[in-house]
Amino acid sequence: MPFRFKRFSIPGPVLVEPLVFRDGRGFFMELYKRTPFLAEGIPYDFVQVNASFSRRGVVRGLHYQLRPMEQGKLVTVLRGRILDVAVDVRRGSPWFGRYVSVELSAEKPALFWIPPGFAHGFQALEDSLVLYMVTKEYSPEHERCIAWDDPDIGIEWPLAGEAVLSEKDKRCPRLRDAETNFEYGVF
Repeated sequence: MPFRFKRFSIPGPVLVEPLVFRDGRGFFMELYKRTPFLAEGIPYDFVQVNASFSRRGVVRGLHYQLRPMEQGKLVTVLRGRILDVAVDVRRGSPWFGRYVSVELSAEKPALFWIPPGFAHGFQALEDSLVLYMVTKEYSPEHERCIAWDDPDIGIEWPLAGEAVLSEKDKRCPRLRDAETNFEYGVF
């Protein structure tokens, strides 16, 4: 099996650890292979690939898109290190407003699957190049966000005092005021 799939206390997000083949030349790994992902209950195809570069301290998120343009994201780090976060925004979910987080780095390759119904964000712990594949195309009219520092969620950002945000992300509402159209158990 080219991947190891690790689950969290909140069902949905998955840490995917690829098998890395290393030798004197460097390394090779598969980032995605449809059959093992299907077998693990991730039945999505990817339609867009994005990359972002963020300097140390930058926080991007917490972002999501409303249905019918909801996105699942498969995130990895090509250079640097980030804290990656997924927040459950499915109304009626027993885990609504709770989050899971993972540290992703180029040194220890892994991918983080964030399914539809979860807001996504990350903080660069050092200058970082992040690649992510999404299940639906970006749709500005469906894009929504939640405040990165919403006290009701309580994300423990390692570099909170160094946080750098876009003007748009500075205006994100708290989860209790955010528009979501996800219902737990409905997809």
